[in-house]
Amino acid sequence: MAALCFFDIMNFALSAQPLSPRLPLAVVVALAAIYLLTGLQHDPWKHEDAIHLGIAWGFLNSSDWLVPAIAGTPWPHTAPLYHWLAALLGKLFGGLLGFHVAARLATALFGALFLVALAGAARSFFGGNAGRIAVLLALGTLGLLLPLHEAQPGIAGLAFAALAWWGAGLILQGRRGGAVLLGLGLGLAFPAHGLAGLVMALAVLPAPILRRDWIGLALALLIAVPLAGAWPWALQHAAPEFWAQWWRNELAEATAGRHWPQGQHLEQLGWVSWPIWPLALWSLWLHRADAGRLALPLLGVLLALSWYLSGPPRTLALLPLLLPLLLVAASGADRLRRGAANAFDWFGWMTFTFFAVLIWLGASAQALGWPAKLARNFERLAPGHVVHYSYFVLAFAALLTTLWLLSWGLRRASWRPSLRWAGGLTLMWALIASLWMAWIDHYKSYRPVVQSLQAALPAGIDCIEQLGLGAAQRAVLDYYTGIRTVPASAGRQCAWRLVVAQRDRLLTPGWQEVWQGHRAGDRKERWYLDRRAD
Repeated sequence: MAALCFFDIMNFALSAQPLSPRLPLAVVVALAAIYLLTGLQHDPWKHEDAIHLGIAWGFLNSSDWLVPAIAGTPWPHTAPLYHWLAALLGKLFGGLLGFHVAARLATALFGALFLVALAGAARSFFGGNAGRIAVLLALGTLGLLLPLHEAQPGIAGLAFAALAWWGAGLILQGRRGGAVLLGLGLGLAFPAHGLAGLVMALAVLPAPILRRDWIGLALALLIAVPLAGAWPWALQHAAPEFWAQWWRNELAEATAGRHWPQGQHLEQLGWVSWPIWPLALWSLWLHRADAGRLALPLLGVLLALSWYLSGPPRTLALLPLLLPLLLVAASGADRLRRGAANAFDWFGWMTFTFFAVLIWLGASAQALGWPAKLARNFERLAPGHVVHYSYFVLAFAALLTTLWLLSWGLRRASWRPSLRWAGGLTLMWALIASLWMAWIDHYKSYRPVVQSLQAALPAGIDCIEQLGLGAAQRAVLDYYTGIRTVPASAGRQCAWRLVVAQRDRLLTPGWQEVWQGHRAGDRKERWYLDRRAD
């Protein structure tokens, strides 16, 4: 189905019929569907992906759906809305797809909501092709690629913030329905992503005030306040200690540890927001005589940029910036001068063609051992991996690549550079998901490690101390085996201890090592199972 959708895109692009001044909706929808649904099938990966899948798994296997927890331990660092949907999807489709794949469909659904709301916001602010151009730019933005294919609650916050922006744009047009969208977006952004979710949407609050739409403002607040307050209210009655800790963490992230920007901030900003930041600068120049139409998006950019630059340099902290930056870029991306548009288009085609060749060479190295040097590198990074390509996977990857090469003949259109980048990044991700994902899973997955650990443990063990296990490691241990550990300082004298440490660790006196393991491609981290000496 995905291949047919991609074929429809290229068939339209190569058609000899006169170009439509408006990019057909079917092209955008088909490309977005391929992008969102490809590559969700990988195992839980360390850090964010494993943590949030672990929380969803905990909801599914617990009667408490208010307190996010990892392996039974409360986790006061995230809001729950994303995990609720992920748990429900895992329950509905886990038997068919596996829980982690089914739960990750929540990312695809929130991603689709984000793209729809982004299109609506851009269209309501700027009209014309801006809505569809904004979607193409989002599909071509480097910083959205991994968050839109992992278990990531930030995408839920981004989706509801985009809904609030859409509502603000409709309010500025004098349309009362915009207040409903604004209220829904503001109200759900908080249980989706906490204060960071609100930062994504705060810049739209002046919209009803600028329009002097006091009824719309009141309606939006009447919708937003109960939605935002429902989860905190329930927590204050059911788990007040957890709510107090969660709120302290949110305030600490928003106010503590603020410092001056570092060079790493600018480095991350440059690549995460590529290629939209040059287009945003062009849009500013293009609308320099009518800057008022960019006032709210620019306010959003400044608010999110100040949030990012004054905190630790983290790529996920840039998510609030990408939404208003996409809107600014979409306002002028289809009005590039011919030379700049051709250069942008050519650079996109050459860049993604180069990466497609590298991905195919990597697949050849895995399957055929050629090129030999590259094959040795793949084996060194993930020793023991054996590749198994189905005919369908190879045909799918070959078809996408062929259509991409044929796209060199795309007829000129104002949206062609944006379509090029969206199609190119979709191609690159689809090839990685088709040809490299099994190798990446072999390299990154904890599944073999925890299953080997389970086999080494005697039956009936109910007390295992842990040292050095992070949240992601505890999440995958619980998910794959149901094993839950307690901190070594918890006051219990367990007969068994699980330690995560570097290689060549020093064994603590009084303990005897029983087992050790590690991920296939991990040269540093080792897992050790010790038994207390008699």
